[in-house]
Amino acid sequence: MTLDLTFLGTGNAFAPGRYWSSFLEGDRCLFDAPPTLLAHLKKLGKDPRDVELAFISHFHGDHFFGLPFLMLEYAELAPRTKDLTIIGPPGIPARLRALTDLAFSNVFRKDRGYLMNFIEVSDGLSCDVGAYRFIARQVPHVPGLECFAYRVESAAGTIAYSGDTMMCDALVPLADGADVFVVECSCWGENCGPHLNPKDILSLRTRISPKTTFVLTHIGAGEAPAALTDAGILIADDFGRMTIGGAP
Repeated sequence: MTLDLTFLGTGNAFAPGRYWSSFLEGDRCLFDAPPTLLAHLKKLGKDPRDVELAFISHFHGDHFFGLPFLMLEYAELAPRTKDLTIIGPPGIPARLRALTDLAFSNVFRKDRGYLMNFIEVSDGLSCDVGAYRFIARQVPHVPGLECFAYRVESAAGTIAYSGDTMMCDALVPLADGADVFVVECSCWGENCGPHLNPKDILSLRTRISPKTTFVLTHIGAGEAPAALTDAGILIADDFGRMTIGGAP
């Protein structure tokens, strides 16, 4: 089996010539939901109703504000019948309800025709959802905001996803031995704010199993430093697709 990654966007919050970052594994598993989510699913010929799990790393707009557009799609244009599970920080049911009501009143309703399940994560939470098993780890990003990285296992393989984070020890066991580590690197210099920089990425590369493929997303403008690409680290592109060997 292999992991099939489709990048709906790969830029940081300032959209430096790239769209905001988000990706799919197959058609069922979504990681983060930027405002461009629905448009980019359609651009790539993806049926939004195929998404069954949505992992939300934190509540910043470039990672969360696309969900109301999915709610609108399901309510008005493409009714779904399959259950939808949304996984994210504590408070995500109320946050999504409030955001959707603000954007499109009367969309977030009880008679939607499918079950919407929420899993509010905490540091170290491990959970089975259908054919998937995940673990969540809290990571440091900005004060006052709970942010999470995920490790998701399925028959196709294992994905680790950093979300937005600064350097922390939790990333190493989360990603070690995974088939792919989709990891943010918000600039090509040293001052990336509350994010990872190239030195952090290279340090993580030395601490994580060489079997784990590194793919950078949530990135800035310009070309990646040669030190990263020379280390075998891949750079995701908007609307790009990667097939990575997973479980045998």
